Amino acid sequence: MSGSYSLGIDIGGTFTDIVAYDQATGQVVKAKELTTPDDPSRGVITGIRNLLGIDGLGPNDFRRMVHATTLFTNAIITRDGAKTGMLTTGGFRDAVEIGRERKYELYDVFITKPDPLVPRDLRVEISERIGPDGAVLTPIDIDAVKQEAARLVDEGVESLAIVFLHCYANSAHEDAAVEAISAAHPGLFLSSSNDVSPEIREYERASTTSANAYVKPLAQRYLDNLVVEANGLGITAPFFMMLSNGGLTHLEEAKSRPVLMLESGPAAGALVAAHFGGLAGEKNILAFDMGGTTAKLAMVEDGEPHVAYSFEAAREKRFVVGSGLPMNISTIELIEIGAGGGSIAHVDGMGLLKVGPRSAGSEPGPVCYGRGGKEPTVTDADLLLGYLNPEYFAGGSMNIDPDVSRVAAEPLAQALGLTVPEVAWGIHDVVNENMASAARVHIAEQGNDVREFTLLATGGAGPVHAYYVARKLGLRRLICPASAGVASALGLLIAPARVDRTGTVARRFSEMDWEALEAQYQALQTDAANVIAETGFAPSEAVVTRLADMRFAGQGFEIVLELPSGPYNAGSAPALRQAFEEVYRETFARTPPDVEPEIINIRISMKAEVPGLGIKPETDRGSGNPKTGSRLAYFPGLDDFVDTPVYDRNLMTLGYSFSGPAIVEESESTLILGPEAEARVDKQFNLIVDLPEEG
Repeated sequence: MSGSYSLGIDIGGTFTDIVAYDQATGQVVKAKELTTPDDPSRGVITGIRNLLGIDGLGPNDFRRMVHATTLFTNAIITRDGAKTGMLTTGGFRDAVEIGRERKYELYDVFITKPDPLVPRDLRVEISERIGPDGAVLTPIDIDAVKQEAARLVDEGVESLAIVFLHCYANSAHEDAAVEAISAAHPGLFLSSSNDVSPEIREYERASTTSANAYVKPLAQRYLDNLVVEANGLGITAPFFMMLSNGGLTHLEEAKSRPVLMLESGPAAGALVAAHFGGLAGEKNILAFDMGGTTAKLAMVEDGEPHVAYSFEAAREKRFVVGSGLPMNISTIELIEIGAGGGSIAHVDGMGLLKVGPRSAGSEPGPVCYGRGGKEPTVTDADLLLGYLNPEYFAGGSMNIDPDVSRVAAEPLAQALGLTVPEVAWGIHDVVNENMASAARVHIAEQGNDVREFTLLATGGAGPVHAYYVARKLGLRRLICPASAGVASALGLLIAPARVDRTGTVARRFSEMDWEALEAQYQALQTDAANVIAETGFAPSEAVVTRLADMRFAGQGFEIVLELPSGPYNAGSAPALRQAFEEVYRETFARTPPDVEPEIINIRISMKAEVPGLGIKPETDRGSGNPKTGSRLAYFPGLDDFVDTPVYDRNLMTLGYSFSGPAIVEESESTLILGPEAEARVDKQFNLIVDLPEEG
């Protein structure tokens, strides 16, 4: 790989962040462009074009490009994916519609379930049947497969999901269907469940495979076009995609399994929080990433973000478990709430001030952008409170107008019987409370005490709100890293290559064929190693983790745990049982007597770090007094607008310290510190903020 710069590209709901990072010097070159929803690649290419030429940066200076995007999850939410069909086992056409026999809100008789991505008229039953042990009960009717595939193509289907019952135990029928359809329709996009999600439970497997098929044409066209556009700028560096699990993969793997990228953007924010927290000596971090559309919160415990092995997409009710489409993919565990800079404030039917989840996004954006927005947003409120510099928003690339924000806020003020500044503070405070409440619940659900964590703020709006969110949570420390406004794009550049693979065993210990179990783990590891090698990393230097979904016999669901390293044989049973029972007791406080464990699924996670890569502090800092002036800003503890010192983040050197109230400006974000906060610059140029005790 030529060049010394790595290029990170993170497309958010409002802004597209692009960062070029020089591994040798620590230099960071940044661009922030409004996201272009009609064609996200347009904003990316505009941002890259604006980077070129800064400090002599040229197209040959890039050694690699890493990209994260919300494009695919948005396509599922807005139902803007490909026209997709499904072939499935006879009698199971409606499995994706029936789902699970549970209501996500028990006492709500009006709940709506998410519609399947494949409508009923495009779901076709095929005569075939494989048993749960992998035995062929009914041979597949290949002629019917060909006929039904041809009919679906004639109806305009562009992508096809193939989901046969128990294919995780024997993929022969799905493989035969793929082979026959590929030969007859080479331009048709195919996704088979044994390739996308080879796990037991047909509803979740079908849902995941449908989602992969639904976004696969979009992924291929978008990524191919982005590479062509980048090549047109003279950039030919290798291209990698961020996965939801916090790892990287190569372009062909990403195009084949785009469902793995549904949560790629938020994952990068959690990674960079873990990195900067570790540099600051903090292992337990609450990663707080607030952008223009949403806020994301993720737990980093002992230096590692939590990883879940399933999640829900396109929830009918955004924060209610069970109201979305289940996805069998590994993802960094986080909560996302509709609380961003573009979140719209309104008065509800009870006369209460509410903020979000509706967002102005990038089109039209907050009222102060002057792009046609009419309803006041969080950014408008922050501007009216004096927290944002109207002449230096997004590094001066945009001018924002407080006068139009004031006009937009007046109807709310009249409805609530408040002044405009009081309404602005109300908007700021409500959105802070929304985020603090979500954090409390998320951390409590994990069995942790929120006060044991340090808040690390990133995103364009995160540092503006971090001080008061941290105070509401009772935290004593806040960290704001350098380049916080584009931190997720930086997080892409420290991500390892990662492959997660899974398979189903579904056997009790007393029935286990231990040699077969070891062979199955080895097969998953070989598959993962091949992808790691194709991504350009050495499998021999990768770290392999074995996991399993285990439960006690008779239980309905499993817990995922890390297992001792292999190889396994009959003598491994006591160690595996001990590992399971320890995790089970940590979760449920006890283990049932005289019940044997069973392994349902096995998992391999393989990670290969980028050699020698970390985020070093940029040594070329500006000179001069960081305190550049002052402006009026509102702080409730002082009961009014006060003349508040303004600091230039880029002029702060190691050891520089100051007290709140203060406003710290950087080109992509602004840090607001309230009274009694004590801030200092550490050797990584993080701002470490000690917060006052609650009075």
